[in-house]
Order: sequence, then C-alpha cells, then structure tokens
Amino acid sequence: MQMSFLGDKVQDAINLLKEHEPDNEPYYGATSGGKDSIVIMELAEMADVKVEWHCSLTTVDPPELLNFIKKYHPEVIFNKPETNMFDLIVKKRMPPTRIARYCCEYFKENGGNGRVIITGIRKKESLKRSKREVIECISSRQSIIINPIIYWSNVDVWDFIRENKLPYCSLYDEGLKRLGCVGCPMATPKGQKAQFKRWPYFRRLYIKAFQRMVDKRKEDGLETRWESGEDVMEWWLTKKTKYDDKTLNLFD
Repeated sequence: MQMSFLGDKVQDAINLLKEHEPDNEPYYGATSGGKDSIVIMELAEMADVKVEWHCSLTTVDPPELLNFIKKYHPEVIFNKPETNMFDLIVKKRMPPTRIARYCCEYFKENGGNGRVIITGIRKKESLKRSKREVIECISSRQSIIINPIIYWSNVDVWDFIRENKLPYCSLYDEGLKRLGCVGCPMATPKGQKAQFKRWPYFRRLYIKAFQRMVDKRKEDGLETRWESGEDVMEWWLTKKTKYDDKTLNLFD
C-alpha cells in the first residue's frame, strides 16, 4: 500500500517535470548532493528531461559530500562564490543566525536567474519551507521554480532511494540526518557541536572569523561586549554568554 502511494507520487513528479520542461534550454537543476537532490536527479532521468545540474559551493561544505558528488555525479557544475563564508562574516559584522541567514541568500539563492529551476525542497524540512509551493514564480530573479517532491516525507525519500538502489553520501550512515553547511545555525546546538567534533578545522576557521568580526565592529565604532572569537562561538553554540545582561544582542 505504501509503495503504491509512493508510486503515485513518483508519477506525479515525472509528469510535472515533463509538463514544464523548457523548450529552448535545459532545466537549471539545483543540487546539493543530499538525499533529496539524489531523488530529483533520478526523477529527472526517469522523466527523460534535459537538466544542467549545478551545485553552489558555500566554502563550508562537508568534504565527503563534495567527493560523493564528484564520484557519482561528475556532470554537476560547481558554482564557486566570489568570497568565502569567513570573509562574509567579517563583512556582515555578525555571524549567520536562524533569523539572519544571509549566507543562504549569498551562496545558495542566486543561481539560475532567468531560468526554469528544479529543486529537491520539501515542505516538511522546515517552517519556512512549509510555505513553499510546487510551482513558484520569482519575479526578482525572473525565474520559475519547480519543486517536484515538495509533498514527500522523509520516509518517501529513503524508500525511493532504496527501491532504486541509488548511491548516497556516507555521512548519512554516520547518523547525520541532514547534510549542509558545517556549522549551519539551522542545526540544533547539539547538531552544531557534533559537526565541529567531526570537522574541528571548520570550528577553528569560524573562531578566527569571529575574532576578525569583533575587531571589525570595534574598528567601525559599533558597540560589542565580546572579547574574542571564542566568546562569539560560545554564544553561537549555546545562545548563552558569560555576561550578566540577558538582553544582550550582538547586533544592536
């Protein structure tokens, strides 16, 4: 019964991809190499539509994920940013947070302008994505975004991967539920700490960037009560500081 229901979802996704395939150019496929991206890449193959796959690098991508893409999907084009996450933190004079995820806008959300884009976004991934739709017109980018698996569940995704015997990144077998930027503020504090334990060199790079950020705020005459990059990292991971002022806001 469950597989029949999944079969309906698969066919709906295939029909959607066929119906909206551009006439004069291939789809712009946005892939991260994660489980959802693996599914839409296979669905596009099953639909026999032309896709130009792109992966937007963030400079804090798990190396195992990038190696997986290179090995199993060599056709993917890597879009390299003009700056890196750490210099961007200094430029913004604040770390990325759940509320201010400027990093996504800079690294992830500017590819495919003027194109018909397909993604692996699903409503159940987050509150923000729960408001997304199957077909979206983005006037600011002059783009149309197609989200073929937006109503799929996590179980649907893994059932599809296993049913079709698709290779996936080994990090999932290490217990990671979602793959993305190392240190992403959308992860729980526990998740962030686990990531930095797995990739400690990224933690060191963030702390260095936070120190440069603190110095930049002071240089620009902005109030900051942080003494070091370590202080910022403590706040970033626990949302607590050693300061008594509980209303302290780094970004005042």
